[in-house]
Amino acid sequence: MPEAQPPQLPSAAHASQARIIAYRLGYSADLRIVPAPADRAWMEATKNGWANRCLPLRVANQAGWVVLNDCAFEVTWTGKPQLDSIKFTFRDGRKSLFVSSMFGYGIVTWEIPFLFRTPDGYNLLARGPANLPKDGAFPLEGLVETDWSVASFTMNWKLTRRGHPLQFEKDEPICMLVPQRRSELEIFEPEIRNIESDPELHGRFQQWIDGRNKFVAEQKQKCPPEKGASPWQGHYTRGTTPAGGAAREHQVKLKLRGFTEREPRIERYAPGDAASAAEGRHSGALGALKRLFLGRR
Repeated sequence: MPEAQPPQLPSAAHASQARIIAYRLGYSADLRIVPAPADRAWMEATKNGWANRCLPLRVANQAGWVVLNDCAFEVTWTGKPQLDSIKFTFRDGRKSLFVSSMFGYGIVTWEIPFLFRTPDGYNLLARGPANLPKDGAFPLEGLVETDWSVASFTMNWKLTRRGHPLQFEKDEPICMLVPQRRSELEIFEPEIRNIESDPELHGRFQQWIDGRNKFVAEQKQKCPPEKGASPWQGHYTRGTTPAGGAAREHQVKLKLRGFTEREPRIERYAPGDAASAAEGRHSGALGALKRLFLGRR
C-alpha cells in the first residue's frame, strides 16, 4: 500500500512567506498563544474513549493556534444590556488586564494584546476553540484581514444563561486563530447531484455501506466489552477505502509550530503603572469602540 504523502503548502504561502507574526502592543503582560491540542476532556470521558476514534474531530481540534486565558475568574450576567450587568469575580485577588464588559448585552470581551500579520491574501479567523463546548457561553467569530489592517481585535463570548455563575479557568483556551486564504471559498461552484450520476463513486460508497451494515449486525450479536477498546473498522483513520485503496494525502494529526520569541519584550511601563496603562487603553482606541457601539452610555 503506497504511503500517503504530506500535503503541500499553498503556493501563496511557501517557505519564508508562510509566516504569522504577532506584534506585541505594549501591555505589561501577554496572553499565551500555543498550538491547539488534540485532546478534549469530554472526549477522554466517553466510554473506552470512543470519541477519540473520530479522526475528523481530533484533527479539527488541532487546526489552529489557541490564545489562553491569563487568570481564573467567575462571571455572571443579569440578563440586561448595560455594561455593569456583567459581574466579574477574580480568584486569588488577581484581576486580568485583558477581560472586561466592553459592549454590554452579556458579552465578555478579551482584548488580544497583539497586532497580527499574515501573508498577502490571507485572513485570520478568530473563533472559539474547536469542539470545546461551554455551558452558558458561546464564542463569537470574526474574520480579520490581517495582511493589511493596522487595528487590533477582541475575542468575545456571548453569555447565554441569566444569573448563571460561569467559570473561566487560567490557561483555558478562549480564542482559536485559523489562517484562511481570502476569497478561496468564493471560487467554489456548489452543486447537488444524485450519487448514481457517478457510477464508480456510487459503487465504492455501496461497498462501504454494505460493509458497515454487516459490521454493525455482527457486533449486535456479541456482548460489548466492559473494558478495553471496542471493535471498529477504522478505514478512514488508516486512510484507506474498504477495497484497500490508499488516500493520496491523509493526516492523522497536525504538527503546528509554536510562536517563536524573536525579540525580547520592551517594558514600556513600570510595574506600578500597569493598571493605569491598561486603563489608558480603555479610554483610548478601545474606549472609542465602546462609544461607537454604546454611544448613549
